[in-house]
Amino acid sequence: MSSDPRETHRGPSSQGSRIDPYVDAYAARAQGMVASEVRALFAVASRPEVVSLAGGMPNVSALPTDDIGEIVRRVVTEQGPTALQYGSAQGDPLLRERICEVMELEGIDAVADDVIVTVGSQQALDLVTRVFVDPGDVVLAEAPTYVTAINTFAAYQARVEHVAMDDEGVIPEALEERLGRLRSAGQRVKFFYTVPTFHNPAGVTLSPQRRVRVMEICRRFGLLVLEDNPYGLLRYEGEPVRALRADSPDNVIYLGSFSKTLSPGFRIGWALAPAAVRDKLVLAAESAMLSHSSFNQLVVGRYLAEYPWQEQIKDFNEMYRRRRDAMLGALEALMPEGVTWTRPQGGFFVWVTLPEGIDSKSMLPRAVGERVAYVPGTGFFAGDDGHRNMRLSFCYPDPDQIREGVRRLVGVIKGEITLRDTFGSASARPGHGTDAPAPDLP
Repeated sequence: MSSDPRETHRGPSSQGSRIDPYVDAYAARAQGMVASEVRALFAVASRPEVVSLAGGMPNVSALPTDDIGEIVRRVVTEQGPTALQYGSAQGDPLLRERICEVMELEGIDAVADDVIVTVGSQQALDLVTRVFVDPGDVVLAEAPTYVTAINTFAAYQARVEHVAMDDEGVIPEALEERLGRLRSAGQRVKFFYTVPTFHNPAGVTLSPQRRVRVMEICRRFGLLVLEDNPYGLLRYEGEPVRALRADSPDNVIYLGSFSKTLSPGFRIGWALAPAAVRDKLVLAAESAMLSHSSFNQLVVGRYLAEYPWQEQIKDFNEMYRRRRDAMLGALEALMPEGVTWTRPQGGFFVWVTLPEGIDSKSMLPRAVGERVAYVPGTGFFAGDDGHRNMRLSFCYPDPDQIREGVRRLVGVIKGEITLRDTFGSASARPGHGTDAPAPDLP
């Protein structure tokens, strides 16, 4: 028998196997692994002539690179044998202590032993899902929600059920109604995934009053909460709010990250979990990658111990505030009637709602042709929603680029409105349709 996998797969899928000879060998969960709308845009958005309002990449230009370079040098010369060796799957103990100090800023009282360091908060999200979710289980998430969370849940064969939100965050009554309906139907809901502060993609923040109500509902239903908080310290106005974990340590797993407040290049995030869950996460981490980068952890730990990082976050906040204001000002000045958007107090994103009959996904090729990129709203829903929405990111371009990008985008939207008024729905327009692909996407 031939050992060539291309010759061992015959039958109905043989045509498909010409492209992927292993198509019949994949696990069922691999069917849920698809490229996100955001990732697919990178090739287009990175062109120099395109103003990208798409990706949520931090602007690391404000980092003190000389100081970080000196920290790196000292880690190598003073801690080389440790930095270049295997480490613990739970993470460096001193870094975990520093992480507890970071979380104190949002009201969380934690001990280092309950922290597990991860490869960005994305790995923490994956580990939690691996530990809790069986195929067919339900995960609740806001509508819309973080695109890569949807992909993670799908990869573990979970079913995502959305809960409505508005400008004050998730609606408690909608959460209660959805939980009651799922329980009556005998569905297993494993956790509620939420980005309550400076939401990705919606930009809104769950109000203090709703935080209390949401946690009351989750406790009554015995539901675990997965609080994802990569943007919480990036506040440009308003009063700080306490993390959900601060007042509910027993039923909240908190995910944090240095990707937005330091640099994504270090790939350092963390999970704060109840002790029993922490132990399972450590075991899952060991099986996934044995141990983290000791080198990166020691660099970040020294940065937190020796550098005035809270002052650095203030510098970031001032930089991002100017960009946020540039975007909101341009939207207010230029957008046609019927377009609405959120007004974030922090974070990276503005969520735009287009007029009836305008489809953000089918509009994207024309926008790229006009040298501006955004993320269509469809990527942030598990179902067929979000066609009238788009996520705009203000974190990376400078204010002048943001204003120019919005100007280009407004021209495209006005053109779409004219086409709608002339031809009707998107599917009736020449060359348009909800399945129209963006150009040159990988």
